[in-house]
Amino acid sequence: MPNAITKLFNIKHPIIQAGMVWNSGWRLASAASNSGILGVLGAGSMYPEVLREHIIKCKKATDKPFGVNVPMLYPDIEKLMAIIVEEDVKIVFTSAGNPNTWTTWLQNKGITVVHVVSSVKFALKALEAGVDAIVAEGFEAGGHNGRDETTTLTLLPMVREKISIPLIAAGGIATGKAMLACMVLGADGVQIGSRFVASDESSAHHAFKKIVVDAKEGDTQLTLKELAPVRLIKNKFYQDVQELYKKGATIEELKTLLGRARAKKGMFEGDLDEGELEIGQVSGLIHDIKPVSKIVEAIINEFEAAKQNINKLKI
Repeated sequence: MPNAITKLFNIKHPIIQAGMVWNSGWRLASAASNSGILGVLGAGSMYPEVLREHIIKCKKATDKPFGVNVPMLYPDIEKLMAIIVEEDVKIVFTSAGNPNTWTTWLQNKGITVVHVVSSVKFALKALEAGVDAIVAEGFEAGGHNGRDETTTLTLLPMVREKISIPLIAAGGIATGKAMLACMVLGADGVQIGSRFVASDESSAHHAFKKIVVDAKEGDTQLTLKELAPVRLIKNKFYQDVQELYKKGATIEELKTLLGRARAKKGMFEGDLDEGELEIGQVSGLIHDIKPVSKIVEAIINEFEAAKQNINKLKI
């Protein structure tokens, strides 16, 4: 299905596998790229030399395009960017920061730049910075998202109204029907995260994958807006955060509770009580753990079937 996104990234299907911390290593990214979509390494949980190792292994595992997601809050971001250039990665997704900081520098190195936003205001800033494409992520998403809690269904058409460059929808997308809905609303493609957490190739701990599969409606909540908004499964750590809020927690108290490596403890090491378990609302629709190739196949098949069924709607 050639369109603006497949042409921009030279991929078969307009789907991006999100570059999630502690989930998106070289196995996931290469499997995604080999399935005809864009695989993305999640650099936010990698030391610079670990990122280099994952890039090298990803190159060996696929001859298809792949990218790297770089949160701009990363303390050693200069080192990450240098490694990306040295290893000749051609696609970078930036997030959680000002797109003006790195967009031109990366593009001057021949790199395609995509920026992730959670509001129209930040979409316009990304457009002004000259990015090649924008990801509009609704608050249904896992990981870090918008404080305003704007849903994908609302955010996507509002951003589309303001920009003409390629637009990627994210947040609450795990099926072919959701992908089609987003494209009807103006997206050129979709970015999918949570569904790929529950894949064989995800670097997440099996215990985390299992709790994602078992999640039901209402099992996640957006919280920690004072630090960086994140959607969490309601485990013991989440409840500890809520208790602190009831006591009128300061930002420093929240930071102390969060501590260091809380996300690693939960998603990578499988501590389901004390770990930070980031996942999207769409986890309630994820019922199994299977290979990336099978996930992509199911999404595309459902997408094509849904397109055929539109004309049969009785409205």
